[in-house]
Amino acid sequence: MIRCLAIALLALLPLSAAAQDCGPDSPCEIAGGTYHLRLPAGDGPHPVLIWYHGHRGNGASIHRGGGLQNDFLENGYALLAPNGYQSGDGPRSYPAREGSPRDDVAFTFAALADAGQRASLNTDRVYVGGFSAGGSMAWLLACAAGDRLSGMVSVAGALRRPNATDCAGLKGLPILQIHGFGDGQVPFEGRAIRNWHQGSVWDALERARVVNGCRSNPDRVEIDEAYRSRVWDVSCDTGAVRLDVHDGGHGLPRGWTARARDFLEGRPVAE
Repeated sequence: MIRCLAIALLALLPLSAAAQDCGPDSPCEIAGGTYHLRLPAGDGPHPVLIWYHGHRGNGASIHRGGGLQNDFLENGYALLAPNGYQSGDGPRSYPAREGSPRDDVAFTFAALADAGQRASLNTDRVYVGGFSAGGSMAWLLACAAGDRLSGMVSVAGALRRPNATDCAGLKGLPILQIHGFGDGQVPFEGRAIRNWHQGSVWDALERARVVNGCRSNPDRVEIDEAYRSRVWDVSCDTGAVRLDVHDGGHGLPRGWTARARDFLEGRPVAE
């Protein structure tokens, strides 16, 4: 009798509570790997930010990111962070190019579908972002499957080569690139590493402009104390493209999450 009552009570729990069997303390397991899920307070359906970690990182970084919490989680977003592919004892990462051991695009949407069984998610408002190698993976996801997304932000990453995608998925998306002027790990021009290339930020932004029918020169330039920005939106047939450059190197600059949410939700970016 007690056991039956307990089962009945569990069935009445909201989906957000049911999801806590994985996420904050342990990853959710699906075929092909794992992901971390963090849910906001309140009832859904919640918009989703898919967040890709950098090289040697892991999805648990969403629990340590104060900006992700303050500007996304506390504003009603579910945070979904897939764990990169890991070979043996090697580091987790996202190759984000042809020849990857795992189809990370398919794996991401499998994780999203699994999370949708655990929590009430708004799959009409799914955004993607990432840092470094994760930023490169965000570009790849948007290029390959942007029709399933509502926007993209890449911090210190670029579309890697070789990649067969023509980036048709970028059409109609708000696309934000945040990059440090002094970034030597992922320079604006990219760099060759063995038989692949990190990709050029300039080339990735050009792809975004071409697909969205934007003119080559920016519609406006904005300069504040922390960022110098080049913005394409008025001239574009669809979507919007923005480059925010800060004075730092390879890292997550202060205040980037607030700017990203403003941009992705279609508001003027606050200084």
